[in-house]
Amino acid sequence: MIEPQAQFAEMSGYAVAELTVSAGQQIYSLSQNESLRPPSPVALAAAGKSIEDAAAYPDSDWRLLRSALGRLHGIDPELILCGNGSLELIGTTAQVYGGPGRSVLAPVHAYPFFRTAALMSGARFDTAPENGLTVSVDHLVGAVREDTSIVFVANPGNPTGTRLPVSELRRLRAALRPEILLVIDEAYGEFADAIGDRCWDMVDAGNCIVLRTFSKAYGLAGLRIGWGLFPQSVAQNIRKGLNPNSVSSVAQVAAMAALEDQGYMQETCEITSESLEKWRAVLTDRGFDVHPSTTNFMLIRMANAQEAVHADAALRSEGIFLRGQGGAGLSEYLRITIAPDAVMTKAVSQLTKWKKEAQS
Repeated sequence: MIEPQAQFAEMSGYAVAELTVSAGQQIYSLSQNESLRPPSPVALAAAGKSIEDAAAYPDSDWRLLRSALGRLHGIDPELILCGNGSLELIGTTAQVYGGPGRSVLAPVHAYPFFRTAALMSGARFDTAPENGLTVSVDHLVGAVREDTSIVFVANPGNPTGTRLPVSELRRLRAALRPEILLVIDEAYGEFADAIGDRCWDMVDAGNCIVLRTFSKAYGLAGLRIGWGLFPQSVAQNIRKGLNPNSVSSVAQVAAMAALEDQGYMQETCEITSESLEKWRAVLTDRGFDVHPSTTNFMLIRMANAQEAVHADAALRSEGIFLRGQGGAGLSEYLRITIAPDAVMTKAVSQLTKWKKEAQS
């Protein structure tokens, strides 16, 4: 029997949310950080019409989409790359700039796919401690080794929900060796854009990437489209590793239409933020320890890992799926995506019921 490469044989597969219920039971998924409402009606209409052109291959240069992104964000469209979700861009970056004989570094509670991408490339994956649940620039710098080639930072973080000010990201970039590539994953960036603390110009140094996605604030997770701003030389090399047709025509058209409807996306972010604060207050009032968040999800801390498992099981029995965080080194936490109020009411009621029964 043919054997896989060593790094694949030794690694665990990337864990996706498991949504299994009894026959006929309704699923309430609060586990994957999907948008609490559908995509913009403008985007849906555009996507529906674009299917008429499905016989043709998509634009592998994403020209119209890159131009639209450049206009919106005031950045050079020639430095933009698109991918099949930001995961493709993360994975390809690790393939091109990681690999055997090199190491990839991330905060200890970072997005688990950073580890998967590093190991798939054949690189060693290192972690640095955080300050509580917030990325520590000093710990990251202290964890850099001679073979470190990439540092991944999600900002705002997943699963922590915390955010570093751009001044701290600049301090991190200045403290890293010039040949180390800093990758800033802003999958939840739109939820924090109102702060006005942008980092696009960090790409100008030639050793920094900023990634975003249409999966979260724009609600287009099912169409799989991510993008990023890259230094020119880095973009040229990463593009060699991308599937030229990985972003479908429907996804490109929907994304362009979504960009035109900024009011809808911003309203989604506002509704999400208001709902998050409301339900965080409710959970806190009911005795739960809920961490602040600048995203569309919250972390709920249980007394220990066993309680987190029991609470998760109690909700799953009712078809309500949160996300355990053992893979991010936070086994005593459950992550809950902000959903419409009717679903949040059901989830919070079940959590409250479990808590009362567990304490009785």
